[in-house]
Amino acid sequence: MGTDSAETPPIEVTELSKDYGEVLANDSLSFTVRKGEVFGFLGPNGAGKSTLIRMLLGLLKPTGGTATVLGADIHDEEALIEAKRRIGYLPAQLGFEEAVTGEEILDYHASMKGEQRVDELLDIFSPPLERPIREYSTGNERMLGLIQAFMHDPDLVIMDEPTSGLDPLMQEEFNEFVRRERDAGTTIFFSSHVLSEVRRVCDRVGIVRAGELVELEDVETLLDQGGKRVRVHTTDDASGKITALDGVVDVTQFPDGVQFIYTGEYNALIEELATHDVHDVEISEPPLEDVFVHYYGTSGTESGSGTENESGTENGSRTENGSGTETRTDGESIDV
Repeated sequence: MGTDSAETPPIEVTELSKDYGEVLANDSLSFTVRKGEVFGFLGPNGAGKSTLIRMLLGLLKPTGGTATVLGADIHDEEALIEAKRRIGYLPAQLGFEEAVTGEEILDYHASMKGEQRVDELLDIFSPPLERPIREYSTGNERMLGLIQAFMHDPDLVIMDEPTSGLDPLMQEEFNEFVRRERDAGTTIFFSSHVLSEVRRVCDRVGIVRAGELVELEDVETLLDQGGKRVRVHTTDDASGKITALDGVVDVTQFPDGVQFIYTGEYNALIEELATHDVHDVEISEPPLEDVFVHYYGTSGTESGSGTENESGTENGSRTENGSGTETRTDGESIDV
């Protein structure tokens, strides 16, 4: 693995924007990814996650601001090309040629960037290399993409929705693998809208909504700010008074009580509960999905807030084919 100066963060984003005219996909984003951390860039489909990743890799030109990746300014094409030798990239849409085999794809990537870790990675992720891509399941194709992203032992790995298509057992294998990579000093940046995986692997998260960064925190602090899930078994009359407290959000009634997220003063909650006939009360950590209610509302999704569609691609932009080239929607192919 290469070595970076301790003073140079792997990713530093400064007032970065992408304006498509009718839609502002990224609005003056600023944040830093620290060396050796797992950083999750989180938001619903259409929030601008893939747009940011493509700007970081030089696949889209920003309309404002800048960023550095492994010390290379994204506006400096020559420096960025050199930096990308030490970057692994897993796009949301892999776009492998369907007629070629998995083995041929890995051989192609090895010829460009090396294959120091292929055997090790094939012990973890096991796509059927002898078969053509047209016969691959979504999970097998994703595993092949993960191998090509890590095969040259990069210092920084950028992944767009990395667990999409993986079955639950392989998702957990992936999580363990990411933890080991972090412990070995690799910096990992990935986008996701799968909130449950964040707590398992991320050190810090940036939450994006409609192209704006609305929160930047370590995961435990984010959960602390999200309050507690409270489930109270009591009468309907008492439920109404309890949920009138300041700091009560996301209220759900059930036959003999009420459930809610509480972000207020705990003493106030206990004092209010003591004035009612409470049959049972459960207080627990909220799932991460409930924490995100504070940022996205009850639906957890947004519409019309970005240019990315459900598959993570952008209308009128370019898509990466996972084989070292980038393909425009008009069919023009560009080397990555």
